[in-house]
Amino acid sequence: MGKQLVLAEKPSVGRELARVLGCRGRERGYSEGERYVVTWALGHLVELAQPAEYSDRYKRWSMQDLPMLPAQLRQSVMEQTADQYRVVESLMRRPDIDSLVIATDAGREGELVARWIMKMAGWDKEVKRLWISSQTDAAITQGFGKLKDGHLYENLYAAAEARATADWYIGMNVTRALTCRYDAKLSAGRVQTPTLALMTDREDERDTFSGGFYWTIRADFDGFTASWQDAQGSVRIPSEELSEKISAEIKGKQGTIVSVETVEKTEQPPLAYDLTELQRDANLQLSFSAKDTLDILQKLYENHKIVTYPRTDSRYITNDIVPTLTGRLKALDATPFGQIAGVYVDHGYRQDMDRFVMESGVTDHHAIIPTEQRVDLARLSKDERSLWELIALRFMEVLSGDYLYRTTTVEVSVENHRFLTRMTIPVMQGWRDMARLIGRRSAAALADDALSDSSLSVEKPIEVGQTVAVGAVRTRRNTTNPPDRYTEATLLSAMEHAGRFVEDVALKKRLGSGLGTPATRADIIEKLLQNHYIEREGRYLVPTPKGRELVRLSPMELRSPELTARWEARLAAIAEGKESQQSFVEDIKRNARTLVSEVSANKERFAPKFPNGKTCPFCNTAMMNIVDEFGQVHFICQKLSCSYEEALVKRRKPVDGNGVSPTGDAQPVAKKVLVKVKTMPASSATGKKVVVVKKSGKAPAESAEQWETVVEVIRPSKLAGRRDYSQDSRREARPARPVAPVQRREPASGAYTGSSDSGTTFADLLAASEKRKKERDGKRKK
Repeated sequence: MGKQLVLAEKPSVGRELARVLGCRGRERGYSEGERYVVTWALGHLVELAQPAEYSDRYKRWSMQDLPMLPAQLRQSVMEQTADQYRVVESLMRRPDIDSLVIATDAGREGELVARWIMKMAGWDKEVKRLWISSQTDAAITQGFGKLKDGHLYENLYAAAEARATADWYIGMNVTRALTCRYDAKLSAGRVQTPTLALMTDREDERDTFSGGFYWTIRADFDGFTASWQDAQGSVRIPSEELSEKISAEIKGKQGTIVSVETVEKTEQPPLAYDLTELQRDANLQLSFSAKDTLDILQKLYENHKIVTYPRTDSRYITNDIVPTLTGRLKALDATPFGQIAGVYVDHGYRQDMDRFVMESGVTDHHAIIPTEQRVDLARLSKDERSLWELIALRFMEVLSGDYLYRTTTVEVSVENHRFLTRMTIPVMQGWRDMARLIGRRSAAALADDALSDSSLSVEKPIEVGQTVAVGAVRTRRNTTNPPDRYTEATLLSAMEHAGRFVEDVALKKRLGSGLGTPATRADIIEKLLQNHYIEREGRYLVPTPKGRELVRLSPMELRSPELTARWEARLAAIAEGKESQQSFVEDIKRNARTLVSEVSANKERFAPKFPNGKTCPFCNTAMMNIVDEFGQVHFICQKLSCSYEEALVKRRKPVDGNGVSPTGDAQPVAKKVLVKVKTMPASSATGKKVVVVKKSGKAPAESAEQWETVVEVIRPSKLAGRRDYSQDSRREARPARPVAPVQRREPASGAYTGSSDSGTTFADLLAASEKRKKERDGKRKK
């Protein structure tokens, strides 16, 4: 019997699998034992081939070559990880290996990682699938004891490949179309563009928001305070005159209590975490970005093995997980949850588990919960512990009882005006008490604590028909606020519930998948930040002028969440075997052709307005300013055919001992301090050196140094050779100052004379070139 080749997604996972499987022989890129050979990818080792691999004409970006629609997309080995691919390929060709276990991440993308490697290497032997939700030794051993048939995951692979194919056809074509048409480095995608559009639409709403005022009235009665409300339940009074009129009518008057309603209510525990919900709460409570959360969660899963699979979209568990809950509670013994977990182990926990156990609510993986691995908090970093505590707290809350409370609402009538107040009294804290008992704050606690807008006295009885005197009356002017910008937490919610932004009722019901998947949403946000389409301002994500302009110029269909959400729903159908991959891909090709045509037909100009930008000295185009990781300000020309970039750089300005700079300017000389070091006697308890500072009246002979800000060319303009500019002089750093007007040569006879001020773009240059070519061909025919 031959050996089994086990293919993991990452080296860290591969080494853990090798340890559990007893593969002690370590080689370059793999480990080997008596029964198994464990190797690994480095994420993707194989990708879809670049356009230039289909045709030489695609090496050059040109509008006339779009759309690019190869009949069948090919794969190619990624250059940066080619060495590891060759290791895996050589193992697949070993005659003593007769079966393969796919042990990549148990999900759509993990399936694609393995299948493309197998396809590229020509694997045609038996395939098994390891499908586990945690990385504990017990889970790995159990998973290898119940390996699945690889054919069961063919549909999942088809969905993954269809997703990658759609991204290639749409992303490659629309990105090239936008870049060529507007002569600017622009990119678009089926998830990226509608996500960016959510933020630019919100910014547009803020720009058009005019604002206004409204007034509210609160009055003191015997033992409580109540707020004025109209017949519809609104506390807002539209004008100051009306608020003053109401105040005058009720001052010093008597009111009658017309209703006292007490209702006992129940609030069930929150659902367990999926990835998106966890990213939201981590952003709100811990100020983690979505990517930070996923990265830390991955370490808790892979390295520490104390949480289950991270990239899940489910908030439920299945019935087969229920018997393991006791072991998961015992694993919390040495944590702040240990005492309560022990009570649950000894005396039981919540019996009604309908909000936690739901077979139909689990697809690939169940909710994120603690594993049965004993937790050692000393091994966790501060961020790892904070995130783990969120997960453990939610797990404990889910197993706890309901929160019971009593709400009393009192309505008072004064001169035909309604005044209402409400007080909430907890009866049984239930799951809400879990956070308090361990000294933490629950992310799921609702704003019910703020429901009470008065200090109703429980000692003084209040009855219907009772007369109460009006005491102090307070009128307050309030300002209407524009809609808030998105934070990462609210953006993740918007991406998950994209149907809220669709007016079509029938389509709204079909948009259950949202924009992207839990596993990809963090990467989408990071990509928008890296491309400078959005930027962070405190906790908010703000679209840049470049990002807003990109959305304005993108095809309307690509901006809407409808298109990509519809695609995600179809991808889910492919994974379930309900739809053909080929029919989906053909529709994507038609979409790509339509989108390219729309971009080509658009007559608008790419004209972002940067509030703190500059004008390019070569082409008079707006320059975007960004701050790099070193804090230096860069100015980048947005015209791709120019691409000039400069930075404001601080550098040392040498000054001689007399305080005179090389320019001849007198500079103040810094006062120098001489430092002598004296060692304490050996009998000292510390044996450390004491630094004695003595000031000297003499300035040292060496030169003093000062700083100046200069403009440094980072990337020369592509147009510089066509102007009266010396490349050598442009490369030299110069003091920051306004740029002098550009002196241009007179154009030669017959040369292209359009200026950048005329709105000419790269696409116009291509059109002019084509026109001249046709004219030359016409002359030859004559």
